[in-house]
Amino acid sequence: MKVFVARQAIFNRKKQVVAYELLFRDGKQNCFPNIADDAATARLIMDNQLNLGTRYLTSGKKALINIGEESLNQELAHFLPSSDVILELLETIPPTKDNYERVRSLFHNNYRLALDDFNYSKDWEPFLKLVRLIKFDLVESPLDTIGPLVEQLKTRKNLKLLAEKVETEEEFVEAKKMGFTFFQGYFFAKPTMISQQDIEINYAIVMLIYAEVLKPNMNLGRISELFAQDTALAYKLLRLINSGVFPIKNRIESLKQALVYLGNERVLKFVNLIMTAHVATNKPTELTRLSIVRSRFCELIAQQIAPGIAGMSFLAGLFSLLDAILDKPMELLVGRLPFPEMIHDALLGKSNTLYYILNVVRAYESGSWWALQEACAMLNMEDESLPDFHASAVTWADMYRDHVY
Repeated sequence: MKVFVARQAIFNRKKQVVAYELLFRDGKQNCFPNIADDAATARLIMDNQLNLGTRYLTSGKKALINIGEESLNQELAHFLPSSDVILELLETIPPTKDNYERVRSLFHNNYRLALDDFNYSKDWEPFLKLVRLIKFDLVESPLDTIGPLVEQLKTRKNLKLLAEKVETEEEFVEAKKMGFTFFQGYFFAKPTMISQQDIEINYAIVMLIYAEVLKPNMNLGRISELFAQDTALAYKLLRLINSGVFPIKNRIESLKQALVYLGNERVLKFVNLIMTAHVATNKPTELTRLSIVRSRFCELIAQQIAPGIAGMSFLAGLFSLLDAILDKPMELLVGRLPFPEMIHDALLGKSNTLYYILNVVRAYESGSWWALQEACAMLNMEDESLPDFHASAVTWADMYRDHVY
């Protein structure tokens, strides 16, 4: 049986990813979605930490790992490197004297500790001297109900606050004002503003170019055709060639010639520059990265169940967060994308195979394991391959990032 591992980004006040929370289950036999049990924690340690390590799952960033009471009793955390993890003590752990001694032992072994879904009582006072992070679930503990407690906790030295399940930009801004340092949730993946002004076509063209440069075998002919569809982009490409950065021996007579002259690596970097400047402005880089992971994840699923639509599945995954990237409703965006109807329908939430593939990927990302089983059933597929597909997609995205930067 494989261990299913999803990861959710933890952001700082600048919307930069600083860590990931790892969510793990035993696939079909999991019975408690969104609550990590101790058996799953043990399986994660055995199958991941003692194999490739948690840093493989988090691309080198800190990992928040849930620890339940039984895991605490069995001292499972001691199998994890203290430098790589933050131990998230679940709210199901009672603040008893015995548990305090176990937590204190972890503290003195240099583990960083967090309290999950915190609800204050006097029994937690001794623990507050040991933990460095407290998480508030904004669904269970809305911001307007925890103000006094937050003010009290802010006075404690070396204690940081994390707002979990932040769903809107407004919640993010308010939590920042209240003094929260870290944030977790899907606020970054939702539009922060709906504009009535029509979208410029170059955004869609840029995303299409982006999709092309991500392919293993870059097709410069196809990329040049896309550049030709937007005068501003074509101008920027030729300006780059003529900027004096590169010595030119022959006159550039076509966009394709310009791309060939640059070479694949420089084309990758140039397109990434365009993405940063014109598409993902003021957006977390994690959102763009998640799009890349999604595209490969979707493609791998399609290769297993419907190879004929693998290419469209890649594009559906890549563009599935376009509304969040551009702060526009998806309904407005898809009409500008020269895609087959099947991709359009999937992005708009209409039922077809691509839509069901996206549902599988979204459920896996969020750690919603019951939803994952339902999504897999719609495709009549087994879920055993999904952990390998996800790991492969993350690795592929990391290779792309490292190559570009």
